[in-house]
Amino acid sequence: MSNFSNRITQLFNIDYPIVQAGMVWTSGWKLASAVSNAGALGLIGSGSMYPDVLLQHIRQCKAATAKPFGVNIPLLYPDIEKHIQIVIDEGVKIVFTSAGNPKTWTPVLRQHGITVVHVVSSSTFAKKAEAAGCDAVVAEGFEAGGHNGREETTTMVLTPLVKEAVKIPVLAAGGIATGRQMLAAMVLGADGVQVGSRFVCSNEASNHIKFKEAVINSKEGDTMLSMKKVVPVRLLKNNFFETIKEAEMRGATREELAAILGHGRAKKGMLEGELDEGELEIGAVSALINNIKPAADIVQEIWNEFSAAANNPFHFNR
Repeated sequence: MSNFSNRITQLFNIDYPIVQAGMVWTSGWKLASAVSNAGALGLIGSGSMYPDVLLQHIRQCKAATAKPFGVNIPLLYPDIEKHIQIVIDEGVKIVFTSAGNPKTWTPVLRQHGITVVHVVSSSTFAKKAEAAGCDAVVAEGFEAGGHNGREETTTMVLTPLVKEAVKIPVLAAGGIATGRQMLAAMVLGADGVQVGSRFVCSNEASNHIKFKEAVINSKEGDTMLSMKKVVPVRLLKNNFFETIKEAEMRGATREELAAILGHGRAKKGMLEGELDEGELEIGAVSALINNIKPAADIVQEIWNEFSAAANNPFHFNR
């Protein structure tokens, strides 16, 4: 339990200003509830879930924790109306939206007393999210895994830009897996952080053990932003990545790249552990991740390092 209090802990009624990202094929009810029980905010990643599956995960999460948790909903999701209706019907109090225009659904969610946070990759989008009525924004830099901003603005540049642009609370995301990185983000003006890749390598994450091990074994430079013509996504380099890269180098069209991507590519890689031909979405910070542990231990580790560094920021262990 922490005595720390700021705009993010108050907004979500949590102990630590740490949010676990709602990632496809990774963030199910087990991970979300474990993170929430540890005092941070757990999110269910609905982007890879059919409506009936999302409903099941929300109900299991409610049974597994009495603490606040949320749902991440990509606004490009084809069954978006059903997902929105489920979170309203089930009394979910916090929704993070991404990949779309926040104007469309924020007023609807707010009408039902839901706290809405939108993920942005630029200060322009942050202002639009604030104007749409969002309660906070996630400033997600270019280092992040999964779907990414075309602008390629890094977290270190984006965080102060967004902080300057809006009055609502700002969560920094992209390249944050340690307490020191969290402190750096908050020195830059963030009110808290959203952490994705570090929780990929948690016991409770629903992705395949082979994917977790690939992340642990990855080194600096093993990820790259890809498929900007289709949807920018940071990937761990493998056969599929090389196929896409080769196509991009010879000037493949958007349609050609989409055809190579096909359907179910992320599921194949992240959930089923097909490391050669699957789409392996992970952040550049994977190079710093070298073990798999319980989500609660990850939360505590980040918080303890953050607290120690905040008290003595210039002390480095050698």
